[in-house]
Amino acid sequence: MISAINDFERENMLERQREGIAIAKAAGKYKGRKEVSIPDFDKPYQRYIIRELSMSQLAKEIGVSRPTLDKLIKEHQQVTI
Repeated sequence: MISAINDFERENMLERQREGIAIAKAAGKYKGRKEVSIPDFDKPYQRYIIRELSMSQLAKEIGVSRPTLDKLIKEHQQVTI
């Protein structure tokens, strides 16, 4: 019984959160996470492909985290295919 009450309260809280985010977006206050784009990503990427740089070195060189670099590489590969 207590579990059902907790689930109900959790759903109410999440619904209020969604409503608050929708209101903030409508007011222009909630913009989400900023997009990361690296101009001329192809040159450092080619250095990574020929094993001149490791993935960690490439991430440090362009100033992003490893997960962000993984995302950029995945997007770059989709564009070039």
